[in-house]
Amino acid sequence: MLNIIEINNFNASELDVYARYTEAQLLNKDRPEDGLFIAESPKVIGRALDAGYIPISVLVEKKQMKENEETQEVLARFENTGTSIFTAEFDVLTQLTGFKLTRGMLCALKRRPLEDFRKLCEGKNRIAILEDVMNPTNVGAIFRSAAAMHMDAVLLTSGCSNPLYRRASRVSMGTVFQIPWTFIQDDKERRCDRKEIWPVQAIENLKALGYKTAALALTDDSVSIDDPQLMSEEKLAVILGTEGDGLVQETIKACDYTVKIPMSHGVDSLNVAAASAVAFWQLRK
Repeated sequence: MLNIIEINNFNASELDVYARYTEAQLLNKDRPEDGLFIAESPKVIGRALDAGYIPISVLVEKKQMKENEETQEVLARFENTGTSIFTAEFDVLTQLTGFKLTRGMLCALKRRPLEDFRKLCEGKNRIAILEDVMNPTNVGAIFRSAAAMHMDAVLLTSGCSNPLYRRASRVSMGTVFQIPWTFIQDDKERRCDRKEIWPVQAIENLKALGYKTAALALTDDSVSIDDPQLMSEEKLAVILGTEGDGLVQETIKACDYTVKIPMSHGVDSLNVAAASAVAFWQLRK
């Protein structure tokens, strides 16, 4: 039996997570153990549940609940769990959340503690590193490419958009729940004690784990992405930079390779999400 609750009070505290919390409040950096995130659409929610994330509540459009088979399949997973299923008509939900729901369904879930990036890399041959990629759409698209194109894990610097932001996970089609990832950060327990370790210290850590590092950037000594030696490396970290400015010089200098994607018609660069797909496919193991 589903615990279905008709929405009749916009101010109910149980709806704060959908209607009034900012992404910063959901993330809850001061108390990460209480952090939440919102998954949008039945497919993304289903993949989050498959990955073992714990749901808090669901918000679903009445019509989708009655007519959409994929929505019904996901809702069936909440049978006899006591999870609150809040429901209303489409217009009411749009008014409540401030945006039009994809496939009429949201789910609030608990975040999990982040794994240390050095431990996450154990046993993995191909990893992607995102440096200060701030656009959630690009982060989601890169995750989708990483999962599809044989990357074993994704690491993010502190300046990146969080992969569990609603838009990022939706654009990724839920692949943020299928490929291991974490942020590159100091392992100090208290956030206030942590120091920024990217790029120099973190790249040294990766090299100590046996990785060669490849920075995607246009420089005078860039090698082509189909360079035989580059492609033959046993363990490789592929590093992509922020939209517009690309990688910082300190990162490029610290890497073993600087890599370019050969292009035609006078084009000198690709969007970071498009470049990631090309790089991941070419450098897959």
